[in-house]
Amino acid sequence: MRWALLLAAALIGPLGRAESKTAGTAPSYTASSIVNSASNQPGSIAPNTFITIYGTNLARITRALAAEDVSKGTLPTALPGASVRVWIGGIAAFLYYVSPNQINVLAPSNLTPGPAELQVQLDSTYGPTVQLMIGAAAPALFQMDATTAIAAHVDGSVATADAPARPGETITLYATGLGDTTPKPRYGEIPQVAARLTDMRKLHIYLDGSELDPSRIQYAGAAPGFGGLYQINIVLPDNAGRNPRIQIAVGDITSPDGIHIPVNPDATGK
Repeated sequence: MRWALLLAAALIGPLGRAESKTAGTAPSYTASSIVNSASNQPGSIAPNTFITIYGTNLARITRALAAEDVSKGTLPTALPGASVRVWIGGIAAFLYYVSPNQINVLAPSNLTPGPAELQVQLDSTYGPTVQLMIGAAAPALFQMDATTAIAAHVDGSVATADAPARPGETITLYATGLGDTTPKPRYGEIPQVAARLTDMRKLHIYLDGSELDPSRIQYAGAAPGFGGLYQINIVLPDNAGRNPRIQIAVGDITSPDGIHIPVNPDATGK
């Protein structure tokens, strides 16, 4: 399914920054270069949230998570041959991708909201200790590009300008940082079954600034088979306009504005 390939590119692929390798030099990064992987914005971090660290000398090699790195349904905190670990609040984060200038990790679900220190370890050297503020949620939608959210039709294909969603259609969105689910995943566990958000009342979805009727949210929670990923299944309003802006909120924490989903009221087909 194309949405899975797009997510894989976001989670384990480089985002186009130049790489450099300097043996024996400690990792270098700052608080402002640690961002939410979906929104690419700093200061938006929560338990069970995908995080990207930009910097220099972060790794000696480039290595992405592979199927053989997953043991007994649990994500790894180190990738073979990479000699890299990321510590958040003294807990090892789960590695999806490492390279000299970028690391993508999943923050542990058992982090506690509040201040926490992040540090990158490369072999026996350590980068600076950076202070982060961990929130209860850090909602952000995964995107195809700078302004378009990944939205899947019921057959798993991606909604695009050439194959848009239609008003009244059920679509699936993919997100990070939506908070606790029931049941809550164990440390590093890849969920194999659905697990809804613990408090669905805190979840709000806005299309062109208007809140979606909660009865149209069919499911919001863990995406089975994908560690750390959330999915939201919604039924679009019958009067949805063309390419509406979409934002998701958990409580009073809202995802960035300016993101759209491909919708065409005049479309036929799906």
